[in-house]
Amino acid sequence: MPLQGSKVAGKPASLVASSSSNRRRRRRVNRSMSSSMIWTPTNSTTSTIQKIYDISRDVFAAATPGFVPPPSDVERLTGFLDSLTLQDIGLDATMACFTENPQDHPKVTYVHFANSPTLSLCVFCFPQSAVIPLHDHPGMTVFSKILLGSMHIKSYDWVTASSSNQVTRMPNGARLAKLNTDAIFDATSKTVVLYPEDGGNLHCFNAMSPCAVLDVMGPPYCLEEGRDCSYFDSEAVHAGGDGQYAWLNKVPRTIEMNGFPMHLNIQM
Repeated sequence: MPLQGSKVAGKPASLVASSSSNRRRRRRVNRSMSSSMIWTPTNSTTSTIQKIYDISRDVFAAATPGFVPPPSDVERLTGFLDSLTLQDIGLDATMACFTENPQDHPKVTYVHFANSPTLSLCVFCFPQSAVIPLHDHPGMTVFSKILLGSMHIKSYDWVTASSSNQVTRMPNGARLAKLNTDAIFDATSKTVVLYPEDGGNLHCFNAMSPCAVLDVMGPPYCLEEGRDCSYFDSEAVHAGGDGQYAWLNKVPRTIEMNGFPMHLNIQM
């Protein structure tokens, strides 16, 4: 689930020792949360998260910008993620991160599990009506599995000059993108996979109900390596677009997220 790339803003905090890549994205997380939300996972939960990490580490072992895992690896990771429930990763739908009043512009809660040079593993927890605006994943492959609730996902891919006779860039910097997905997903849905050039690399999330989305992405965001996360406004192409195209314009945006205190020991 960044201003000039910062996906999260608020009070500075480091979720884990390996959160340097988050700071590269200028990801700042507000950790001033009640003690009732402090999470100490069970052995079973830790084992499950370790298994997710182990499979993901294998899948993304050779990850560099533009990396696309082979189909057998995609099937292996999606097969395991498809079997997961919210309880498997130690979360519960009654937790405060899911129950904020939807009228109060609720914040998303960011739960960071693990980070390495080739991948990042986390969960985004959404109260009803919480939103992550349209943003990109440059040169990245991302696996997203909804573990709770229903989520409206709208996604796009860039239109390249070689694939269309249309003008693909405007003088103001906006780029032409083609709609990939505009649908509601829930916990019964299969894992969604986006790739560097297709599959909906730019997407936005709108929680129709309290939601949890587990993300595995690789390689992770890294400002120094050109993988900063950017936000976009969209404007539909009305003339001959058939609702399938939009102009996406990069915009400065700051998103505040809560951080979830936790005690988790992943063997890297």
